[in-house]
Amino acid sequence: MNSFRHRHTSVLGLPALVLLITAAGCSSADDSASAAVPSPGAKAAKLCQNLDKVLPAKVDGERREDPSPASALTAGWGDDPAIILRCGVVRPPKMIDPKVAEGRDPDAVAGGVEGVKWLMEKQDGGGYRFTTASRRAYVEVTVGQGRDSSSVLIDLAPAIKKAIPAGVADLTVSN
Repeated sequence: MNSFRHRHTSVLGLPALVLLITAAGCSSADDSASAAVPSPGAKAAKLCQNLDKVLPAKVDGERREDPSPASALTAGWGDDPAIILRCGVVRPPKMIDPKVAEGRDPDAVAGGVEGVKWLMEKQDGGGYRFTTASRRAYVEVTVGQGRDSSSVLIDLAPAIKKAIPAGVADLTVSN
């Protein structure tokens, strides 16, 4: 008889478990953005960890909400669309494209904001990807359509200048 009651309880518990899993899947904690974690060499990884410690709590008026999976190499702010920072990324091919340097590439522009040089690339969907130039580690920031890109870069510049020194990036990638 105990065996029957146990099966009966398990069957009744199954719909409740499904409901609980479904509700958990819809929670705000699960609404965070995701970002691929870069695999920089040891020198760049150390710089990126230092950057993570000095990043602002707010960017473009949005509070920090890091993407998943959690990593000291990624950070995020806001949502819809989220501002995503990835540190230790590989050098973008456009960074050494002569058309960009000469201003002849309509989808990529080089420039600077608050003492940090950036490569700006248009993304599908209307957003932009910015990658630092002339720093010892490449930092990539994606800004979705509808966000004020200049405000984002102005807010991030002090932390980048503090943690990522000017110079030539370490092009080593860890395995």
